[in-house]
Amino acid sequence: MRAMTTALALVGPILAGLTLAMGTLAGPARAAGACEDLASLRLPHVSITSVQVVGATPALTPAAPALPAVCRVLGVARPTADSQIRFEVAIPENGAWNGRYLQVGNGGFAGEIPERTMAMGLAAGFAVAGTDDGHPSADGTDASWALGHPEKVVDFGYRALKETTDAAKAIIRAYAGKAPRYSYFAGCSDGGREALMEVQRYPGDFDGVVAGDPANHWTHLLADAAWNVQALEAPGGYVGAAKLKAIEAAALKACGDQDGVIENPLTCRFDPAVLRCSGAETDQCLTDAQIATLRRIYGGAVDPKTGKRVLWGFDPGGEAEPGGWATWITGTGPGAAGHALQYRFGDNFFKYVQFADPNYPFPKLDFDADVAATDAKYAGILNAYAPDLGAFRKHGGKLIQYHGWADPAIPPRDSIEYFGRVQARMGDTADFYRLFLAPGMLHCSGGAGPNVLPTLQAITAWVEQGKAPDVLVATKYRSDSPALGVERTRPLCAYPKLAQWDGKGERDRAESWRCAAPPPPPA
Repeated sequence: MRAMTTALALVGPILAGLTLAMGTLAGPARAAGACEDLASLRLPHVSITSVQVVGATPALTPAAPALPAVCRVLGVARPTADSQIRFEVAIPENGAWNGRYLQVGNGGFAGEIPERTMAMGLAAGFAVAGTDDGHPSADGTDASWALGHPEKVVDFGYRALKETTDAAKAIIRAYAGKAPRYSYFAGCSDGGREALMEVQRYPGDFDGVVAGDPANHWTHLLADAAWNVQALEAPGGYVGAAKLKAIEAAALKACGDQDGVIENPLTCRFDPAVLRCSGAETDQCLTDAQIATLRRIYGGAVDPKTGKRVLWGFDPGGEAEPGGWATWITGTGPGAAGHALQYRFGDNFFKYVQFADPNYPFPKLDFDADVAATDAKYAGILNAYAPDLGAFRKHGGKLIQYHGWADPAIPPRDSIEYFGRVQARMGDTADFYRLFLAPGMLHCSGGAGPNVLPTLQAITAWVEQGKAPDVLVATKYRSDSPALGVERTRPLCAYPKLAQWDGKGERDRAESWRCAAPPPPPA
C-alpha cells in the first residue's frame, strides 16, 4: 500500500471491530478446483486476469486479524475504448463465507485497489471487492491520469463502481452457485462520496451503505481548497504549524471539555482574535493578517459576487493533532500553502481535470465564474449531492453516514447540509437514513475523541434484523492503538440529538451518557 494510505485514512472506523462474531448465513465447502474454474468465466467487456487460492493467514496484530483461505480473482473492465478498470474479488473458502458481499471505497483520487480495507471485511467472513477506479497511481493526490482522458474521469466518478459491482456479483454467483443474500458498500473520504453515489445512481445494488466523511460535494470541496490557499498566501497571512497548538488550546478553552474535545461545535463561537499579539509576534499569538486567515478557513468559501456559500468552513478543535491542519491545510511553509494535502488535491483537480492545463495557476481560482464552470462540466459526474433518495428507500436500503467533527479535510457541516437537503426533499428519513457526528474525530479516524465506530455491525443489524441505530458506541484506544487498550467509550447519537453526561457515572464509559435534544445555538 502506498504511503498516502495513512494520510487518507482509508480504513479508519469504517470496518471497526469486524472480528466480532456476526453469524453465518451460508457457505458450504467448495469442491477442489472451483476457484480455478473462474478463469474461464466470460463477462461483458471484462477480462479475468488472475485466479488463485490464497491460504489462510494468522492474526498478526489487532489491526491485522486472521484471514480465511480465499478465492482471489483479479480482472479488468473495459466499458469504453479508453477504460481500464482494475478490480479484485475475494471469496472466503471452505465454508467460511457468511453469504454477504461487501464492496469497499477508495480515498483521494484512488489509483490502487484498497486491499487493506478489503482484508478487514474478509476477516468477518464477507466476500469482498474493490477497484482502482479506472487508473493506476501510487499517489492518491495525483490526477495527471485525467489529462486528455475524459472517459477515465467518468470511470473515476461512478462507472468503475458499477463495473466492479456487476462483475463481483457475477463472479460470486459463479463460484457459490447463488448470489449474495445481502450486499453492502462502505467507504470514507472519496469512498464516502462513492457510497452516496451508489445510493443515488444505483439504488438497487446495495442493501446497506456506510458513507464516512464523504467528499460528495466534490467540485465545491476542491474549490474550497483554493479559498484556503489564497488566505494562507495573502501577505502576512500564513499560519505555521508552530502556532497550531496555541490556536487549538484557545479553541478548547472557549468550547472544549476535560478530554480536549469540542462536543458540540454548533454552539461554539470561537474567535481567533483572542490570540491577537499585543507586542512582538510569537508562536503564542496571531497577527491581524493571521486572524483574517483563520476567519476565512473557519468561515468557508463564498462567492464574492453573489455572497452565496460555496462550502462550509472547518470547525475549531483538532488543529494541532497529528494528521490535523499541518497535514491537510497549513502544510510546512507559505509557498504553495506548504504543499498540504488540500493544495495538492485542488491543484491536481483544476490543472488536469477541469482546465486540462498543467500550467493553470490554481491559487488564482475565481469563486464565481470558475466554480460555476466546474459545476456545469463535472457536478453531474463527480458530485453525489442529489437529495432525492426515494429509489433507494423504495428498494429497502439503509444508509448510515458519519463525520468527524474535527475533520481537517472535509467540513463536517457539509454532511449536515446534505442530510438537511434530503430531509427537506423527503421528510423524516429515520426509517432508512441516519447521520452520526463524532466529536474530536479527524478525517475518517484519529483525533482526541473516540474514533472507532462499529458501523458495519450497525448497518447489518439494521438491514437484516430491522434494528435501526439510535446510537453508535465509539471507542478511543490509548494512543489510537487497540493493542494498548480502551481509553474511553462514548455514544454518538443520531443527529440532531447529542450525548449528555448523566452527572453521576464515569465519564469515560458510554453507559454514563444519554442522547438528548441539542440546546439551541447561541444568538
